Amino acid sequence: MADYPKHIHIMEVGPRDGLQMEARCLSVAEKVALIDMLADAGLTEIEVGSFVHPARVPQMADTDAVFAALSRREGVDYRALWLNLRGLERAVAAGADITAKLSIATSETFSRRNVGRSFEESLAAMPDWLEVYAAHGLRDVSLGVMTAFGCTYEGHVPEGRTVAMIARVAERLDAQGFRLAEVDLADTTGWGNPLQVSRVVGAIRERWPELPIKLHLHDTRGCGIANAIAGLALGVDRFDGSIGGLGGCPFAGLKGAAGNIATEDFAFVCAEMGIETGLDPDALAAAARHAETLVGRPLPGKVFRAGHRRPTASTVTSALG
Repeated sequence: MADYPKHIHIMEVGPRDGLQMEARCLSVAEKVALIDMLADAGLTEIEVGSFVHPARVPQMADTDAVFAALSRREGVDYRALWLNLRGLERAVAAGADITAKLSIATSETFSRRNVGRSFEESLAAMPDWLEVYAAHGLRDVSLGVMTAFGCTYEGHVPEGRTVAMIARVAERLDAQGFRLAEVDLADTTGWGNPLQVSRVVGAIRERWPELPIKLHLHDTRGCGIANAIAGLALGVDRFDGSIGGLGGCPFAGLKGAAGNIATEDFAFVCAEMGIETGLDPDALAAAARHAETLVGRPLPGKVFRAGHRRPTASTVTSALG
């Protein structure tokens, strides 16, 4: 039997993961306006941008300025991405809401292309990260696992490899007085399918029954929402979404790849299934339409075009005369 949660949490990643792939670089004011619309829609965790080298991701070159221009809302966490300690320092200085994060990739090829180091090198660098997190009083660590369901460069990733990698990180954390508090599984290059998601999530649950899992799903091959539902069926209640379906990974080896699952589409599916999201569907649709205008191209989201309301009985009666 499926174990669907009653309520889920969606972190909005459109302003970061979404916009990093766009040909047009939005202005600071445009980014802030979009972020405000997302907060208006009820999103309480928004990834504002990334602190990476502008030569690698020029769309994120002004993230410091975006944070400076934000009108912060009470109850909203404004997150950021960083890939090295310098990026973390910039995020702290900018006032991003910081959590302790580590990241690995099950694909060695992708890892080297994305962060310039192997899994073993990432493990060796962890004490430096943990020292900084400890200085900020952060002992609960979320581990991002990229290419968790397959890789453009290396193909299928066995579940056993993913579990073994997570176990090695967990052991390192425990030995240094930290706790693995969450695993974020990313379908970075869009190779996942519902069966595969079930197998990977199931393998992790078998090893760590109480460990929270979050899914970051790309819709590269049209399986994003189906993969999310597979996660819901196993009780996963934390997801990333991108307004309008913006986004993709610039290091995934795919041109024109679709981005994350569209926030408004996934929220619609959850509402139809009786799963609460706390999000306003009309405000989400307005934000998606605005995002499409900003980037100047059609976005893959569906609900903001098709609508989310069913006809009421009075509407049907009126239509029938």
